[in-house]
Amino acid sequence: MKILIANRGEIARRIARTATALGHDIVGITTSQDRRSVHAQELRAIEIPSYLDADALLEVAVATHCTAVHPGYGFLSENADFAQAVVDAGLTWIGPHPDAIRQMGSKINARSLAESAGVPVIPGYSASQTPDDLRRAANEIGYPVLIKASAGGGGRGIRIVNNDAAFGRALEEARTEAQRSFGDDTVIIERFVQQPRHIEVQLIGDQHGHVYQLGTRECSVQRRYQKLFEEAPAPRLSDTTRAGLHNAAVQLGRAVNYDSAGTVEFVVDGVTGEFFFLEMNTRLQVEHPVTEAVTGLDLVALMIDSACGEPLADSLAAITPVGHALEARIAAEHVAAGFMPSIGVIDMLHVPEHVRWDAGVAEGSEITPHFDSMIAKLIVSAEDRPAALNAMRHALDELIVSGVHTTSGFHRWLLDRPELATSTVSTTLLDSIEMPNDIDEPVEIAARAWNRAQHLTTTSTWHAIGELSFTPHRHEHHLGLRDRSGEIHEVHPPSPDDINISSEPEPHAIVRARERRIAININGTTFDYDIVSRTERWAANPRDRSGSGGGVTSPFPAVIAEVRVAPGDEVHAGDVLVVIEAMKMLHSLTADGAGVVHAVHANVGDQVAGGALLVTFETDQSATPTPQ
Repeated sequence: MKILIANRGEIARRIARTATALGHDIVGITTSQDRRSVHAQELRAIEIPSYLDADALLEVAVATHCTAVHPGYGFLSENADFAQAVVDAGLTWIGPHPDAIRQMGSKINARSLAESAGVPVIPGYSASQTPDDLRRAANEIGYPVLIKASAGGGGRGIRIVNNDAAFGRALEEARTEAQRSFGDDTVIIERFVQQPRHIEVQLIGDQHGHVYQLGTRECSVQRRYQKLFEEAPAPRLSDTTRAGLHNAAVQLGRAVNYDSAGTVEFVVDGVTGEFFFLEMNTRLQVEHPVTEAVTGLDLVALMIDSACGEPLADSLAAITPVGHALEARIAAEHVAAGFMPSIGVIDMLHVPEHVRWDAGVAEGSEITPHFDSMIAKLIVSAEDRPAALNAMRHALDELIVSGVHTTSGFHRWLLDRPELATSTVSTTLLDSIEMPNDIDEPVEIAARAWNRAQHLTTTSTWHAIGELSFTPHRHEHHLGLRDRSGEIHEVHPPSPDDINISSEPEPHAIVRARERRIAININGTTFDYDIVSRTERWAANPRDRSGSGGGVTSPFPAVIAEVRVAPGDEVHAGDVLVVIEAMKMLHSLTADGAGVVHAVHANVGDQVAGGALLVTFETDQSATPTPQ
């Protein structure tokens, strides 16, 4: 079989690994914005206009004599029309049959099917889409309510509303995001469970009527309704709740004759153990590696077998998880800045041993605003949950990703939270606790790493990684370190004789003399520095990134999605001025105070750089924007 992998990044590489191991030929795709990516190079990908261009994908499949298409996740993976077009072209669709995708693709229809199958559903409303009817339903259900897009997932088109006054704006934002992401602005209003856990059940089915559950996963650590950290099996479930989840998922799978890998997602009340159907994802999930780790199965291989008409093994009915597995989604985001996207080039990378690293990046990869912010997944497994948590701590303490901000430090902080240790995490956790702030720049430690690397004959003491060769030179008593923001720190590194070796393990560091670069891991966060010459230090002034006073600037590279103001408009605190889009998420930039708009410096569709001036005011009363 020759398989077109209709996706990008880490999932394209992951599908390619299994397909190649099974002896299948593969064809990859890319776009002009992505042609230098790792997957494009490895798979010798063919360029198309867009990953959403169904016609171009089919043309590539036919031109390269492919016999099957695997869509991965995201993009067209849950597009029933695309799946049907693949089948109509005489190709094998490696996924559930188009009718199952269509039935589950609308959350409204999926909810009705779940009720018919006897699966508990959360109280909600979708009978009318007029704003007045939706607002009336929200008041009848009782706040807080959840507004969520009917046609998609991935955290897009979802808002929590705590009172009637906030309903109008939240509805508008959810619909706009849903329309942009899924081409459908239909929404559902639902009761919001106060202590919700996000638990899902992995299904696998075949074309012979078999549907099996492969256990649970906990996916409750989320921000903006996007998952950050997952584990299998889901901890702290009663036998009754766990069995109920398994049975409900299989019932729903059988109701739609499900014949591939898929996931039924539930919200579980953290107090009562009650569970309610959320949605069914008719595709492979991002978090599938944790299920593979505790079952020993290859879900991509099972999908291929099912698509080819092979019956699933009867032994799958008796599969039980062994051990425990965790997955940390490593995203290019600045956590202390509200999980804002981080753009740049990964110039140094070190992945610890004894982990599974599913990544779409390597050293030299450019992180752009055009795609989702997730760049890799770090997966560990062990004999039980405490051992798995410890393994993840060690892995995050060794991971180095230099050149962009990532969520690795957040994950390391999360592992020490009591909520995670006691399995009392809910999807609202990150809204209810203070998020970690930026760590002070560890310039003294970085200087020490640089100094020690020049005198080491082995890499054992500082766990130094990479290039350690130095041209002999006089010890430099004044070291200039330029951090990622452009600020230069003057440091006086200690001599090797003055350093006391402690019994505690030293931070992991990469020291590269030829590039005059240092990257160092402190509590899971990578800090990186350039060694600056004396001449540069004397002339240097930190670059002002604040933008024009009294103006609104883009906090990161983005595309202008909406402009809500014009010259002469009066604005007040909280008014939305501009809506920007980056890494598939919308961010509203609001005024912090009153003012009059003097000029608007961007139009809808413009691509703007981080720090670009978007709106200026006639007074200085309106301050920096607040991304929502």
